[in-house]
Amino acid sequence: PRPLAAPEAVAAARKTVAKKMRGQRAPAEAITLVELTADTDFETGLTKERACFLELRSTAECAALRHVFFAERAARPPASVKAADPQSLDKTVVVGGGTMGAGIAYALMQSGSAVTLVERDDEAAASARARVSGLLDAAVSRGLTSADKAAAQLTSMRFQAGYDDLQDGGLAIEAAFEDMAVKKDVLAALDSAMPDAVLATNTSYLDIDKMAGWLADPSRLVGLHFFSPAHIMKLLEIVRGKASSDMALATGFALAKRLGKLPVMVGVCDGFVGNRMLQRVREAAEHLLLDGAEFTQIDRVMTNFGYAMGLYMTQDLSGLDIAWANRKRQADNRDPNRRYSRVQDEMCAAGRLGRKSGAGWYVYEDGAKPVPNPDVAALVEAEAERHGISRRPMDDDAVLNTLLLALINEAAGLLGEGIAGRAADVDLVLVHGYGFPRFRGGPLFHADQIGIATIHEQLKELEAGDPLVWKMAPLIEQLVADGKGFLDQDAK
Repeated sequence: PRPLAAPEAVAAARKTVAKKMRGQRAPAEAITLVELTADTDFETGLTKERACFLELRSTAECAALRHVFFAERAARPPASVKAADPQSLDKTVVVGGGTMGAGIAYALMQSGSAVTLVERDDEAAASARARVSGLLDAAVSRGLTSADKAAAQLTSMRFQAGYDDLQDGGLAIEAAFEDMAVKKDVLAALDSAMPDAVLATNTSYLDIDKMAGWLADPSRLVGLHFFSPAHIMKLLEIVRGKASSDMALATGFALAKRLGKLPVMVGVCDGFVGNRMLQRVREAAEHLLLDGAEFTQIDRVMTNFGYAMGLYMTQDLSGLDIAWANRKRQADNRDPNRRYSRVQDEMCAAGRLGRKSGAGWYVYEDGAKPVPNPDVAALVEAEAERHGISRRPMDDDAVLNTLLLALINEAAGLLGEGIAGRAADVDLVLVHGYGFPRFRGGPLFHADQIGIATIHEQLKELEAGDPLVWKMAPLIEQLVADGKGFLDQDAK
């Protein structure tokens, strides 16, 4: 006789799927099929399994997963870059040993590269060593390596203050503070110390074309935008500057392959592909708050859609001061006629920086589940009043649709400007770097599923209400006129 399925095991599996795979049908069906093995004969079970497979194969969920699967395998360098010879990566230099720099150095070390980590002084170099040591300790505790091997790896990495005695050639990555003046000093020092190396900047937002102008040979600079934690996150935006040589770009792609990263080549603009889209969806969310949505509602809508974490919980985790610094950098160029919410600026000024300060959008107490910060409501109400807005409740569908339209329209702008080369590349960046649910395929795959004509009509309504914020990307008008979708562009 066949053993009966343990009800508690089935219930636990369903609970896990409901929590961690929200919105997905296939995992729930898999549990049902496994459960059938206990009380169904083999032939009947096979028949039901086949029927389930055929049904799921034709779902949007399956199509989305296939799209991402093939998009990942099509993320290759263009022919001219593929033909170029990259620099050797056997010896590499990382400048800056903060969280990002230490993660990059750790990943390079794990790939077998001999790494030198450069800091501004001995104290900072010691702190960088401690961060790398912490990453190795974590790997040992998880059983990923032995204590002896970790100790040997730490000993093999050089930590030094200043740029003396750096071996020329290969690759040097600056991972210094996100500040143009700091990066200028670092790149000037590398330009002198390593005149034959490919130089890379890990900037998240800043203009690498301007940085290239500081070098004797601008062609050797490339952007390598890692995502935190750098030794774990798979995505790597390879930023092609106006002067970036094929050799420099080939070195970036070779690095991605060596580290097991997913490379996506992007052009130069503020935030490149991923962070520019993140800025736009944050703006849309801020406007939703002023109009009447609640930040807890926005987070709930996003997790119900399939995100692991909502926008505001994510901001609390990363720290509100990171985006605040970027907003201050952009302040002089901000259009005074464009609606701007000061809520987050006021939270930061009051020291509510998120999880690390104990309070942000949510309040964090030791051992307790985060709860919504009651102080936020008054800030939102005051800001809405300043803009002359009477807040009204919004339904979940309207909230989700607005967030998705913001992503889709911004992505269309990036494609039209040539910052992103393929619609599939945009989808990869959002799926692998920003938590867009893989089973939804990415924002542009999702847009094609909705239909470009529907997207166009919905954007027209939003544009009529706020033409400055919701100016429609010309590419969407073109696609509607041509009767094509975003992914049809990739097939050209």
